[in-house]
Amino acid sequence: MTFAERMLKIDRRIIFLVIGLCTLVPLLYPVGLPIKVSPEVRGVYDYIENLPPGSVFLLSMDFDPASKPELYPQSIAILHHAFRKNLRVIVMTLWVTGTGLADQVVSQVAQETGKINGRDYVFLGWSPGAGSVIINMGQDLYTTFPFDYYGKPTKGLPVLEGVQNLRDVNYAVSLAAGNPGVEAWYVFGKDKYKFELGGGCTGVIAPGLYPLLRSGQINGLIGGLRGAAEYESLIGQKGRAIAGMDAQSATHFAIIILVILCNIFYVALRRKQKG
Repeated sequence: MTFAERMLKIDRRIIFLVIGLCTLVPLLYPVGLPIKVSPEVRGVYDYIENLPPGSVFLLSMDFDPASKPELYPQSIAILHHAFRKNLRVIVMTLWVTGTGLADQVVSQVAQETGKINGRDYVFLGWSPGAGSVIINMGQDLYTTFPFDYYGKPTKGLPVLEGVQNLRDVNYAVSLAAGNPGVEAWYVFGKDKYKFELGGGCTGVIAPGLYPLLRSGQINGLIGGLRGAAEYESLIGQKGRAIAGMDAQSATHFAIIILVILCNIFYVALRRKQKG
């Protein structure tokens, strides 16, 4: 049996092993392959980067654990950026199923960056009502959230000094896996209370949000795992998103090489048989 014949009859378990290694190794040891940053991701980054220290930044984590692979890295990267810029951060969610995950994310990043609850950030948690929650926050934040997620009265917290409603928010970003999400924050929030708004979303709903981006209704959009990787590269952090993109690239490269080799061996075998 010739080498080409042996390669064409290779055990499929070897191929599975190669693909598995190409996926696993970059996840454990991300390389940080070059990533071209899109204008929509840079729009969110630049706005946060240009906010002066002490500005009020609201992050609404409108997703649940089912969307964690794409939106968890986005939230980690944005919070790192906001804390690095010494912004006053307000975190909340419009999804009751995402409350525990949002608490985990903000607590983790605050611990990593040395930020203190109540002084540097506040986690408001969840309140029923979706769009009505945004409207109520636009009128009075303290009647909507009299207590934070941990039961502390929000009135008098240093991080909320001078903040009465959404008109006092300098920038808001909704990381959304569906509705309520970015659209709700625009319709019930930005359009009414005139704060700047950015968005992040899963890859599958990103095309539906581009009309908001093109019309200027949101100033930036982080789409899926690719967008999270772009944001990580902007803040100089090799996180889960860059690792995931490395794994995708390595796996795709391996598949392309295998396809090319199989075609070469097949053509060589056919020529030998004809000769």
